[in-house]
Amino acid sequence: MTPRAAAAAFRVRTALLLLWAAASFGVAFFARDLDQTLGDWPLNFWLAAQGGVLVFIGIVAFYAWYMNRRAPGDAAAPDSGDTGERPDGGRG
Repeated sequence: MTPRAAAAAFRVRTALLLLWAAASFGVAFFARDLDQTLGDWPLNFWLAAQGGVLVFIGIVAFYAWYMNRRAPGDAAAPDSGDTGERPDGGRG
């Protein structure tokens, strides 16, 4: 990876971590203001927690897509002679 590509990846990683922090802590901080209930159960923190998980899954998916698109040639090519089997036939 070139220094320029590494710097771009660092900026994306930093932005995604800040988004994760805002989605996790910022939403939970303001969850008490939602005041939604289902019967006698408060839904505000449950909705905030589920939203945080969905944001985290979206961040992971975006980062995987971004890194795969950014450097497709960086993946190591498998060795054509290696079958993954042990020389003793897998016994031992």
